[in-house]
Amino acid sequence: MRVCAPLLLILLLAGCGRMLPDPQPGPYQPGPTPSGAPPASIGEVLIDRPLDGGTQGAVLAEGGHLGRCLAQLSAANVRFSPRPDEARGGACGLYDAGTLGPDMGTVARMTPGDPTVTCQTALAISIWRRQSVEPAAREIFGQDVVSVDHFGTYACRPVNNMAGNRPSAHGLAAALDFSGVRLRDGRRITVAGDWSGNGPEARFLRRIRDDACRIFGTVLSPDYNAFHDDHLHLEATGGRAFCR
Repeated sequence: MRVCAPLLLILLLAGCGRMLPDPQPGPYQPGPTPSGAPPASIGEVLIDRPLDGGTQGAVLAEGGHLGRCLAQLSAANVRFSPRPDEARGGACGLYDAGTLGPDMGTVARMTPGDPTVTCQTALAISIWRRQSVEPAAREIFGQDVVSVDHFGTYACRPVNNMAGNRPSAHGLAAALDFSGVRLRDGRRITVAGDWSGNGPEARFLRRIRDDACRIFGTVLSPDYNAFHDDHLHLEATGGRAFCR
């Protein structure tokens, strides 16, 4: 059967459209950020900023928003693994909390490792470690801190472990009980053994206590009462600041 020229031309052009090769994939383009996910960038990395009069307010602002808090930790190369919220009844539970892993920007490590804390507390600890504890040790002792020792973070109990007292911030994983440090040469400096006196150990401990008061909302030391004669209670919460 003969096909007229105009019809043949139309059929050929239609077929060419189907014979074009498939387009090759281009560079990966991320999709839209899911609602509630951490922001892609932050204006300033707080953990790398020297302490000033605005540090505590910045910790409350950035740490009080989970997305921005996670972005701050990530930007400073601090490992933090969020975990699901967990209500335990009363004033205890985990909210915006997770496991604080190593700070890859420093040699100091937490002992015991991987404490459970709120993200805001992790941010405050990381600032204190980089901007106070480590530089103070290098200045006073001429060496690095390799271990930041503590008695714990998360525990559902009343203040001072005394029945009838108000719930402790430890019940929300919002506090750290710091006990001392270990230096690179193996020397240990402890609140229990070195707080009193005028030696370099006491100067170091009092300096990092005073710096902590510029970061944490509540700081309690042996100067406060006998319940704190072997540790610094560091509480990253809002409200009226208290330092003693």
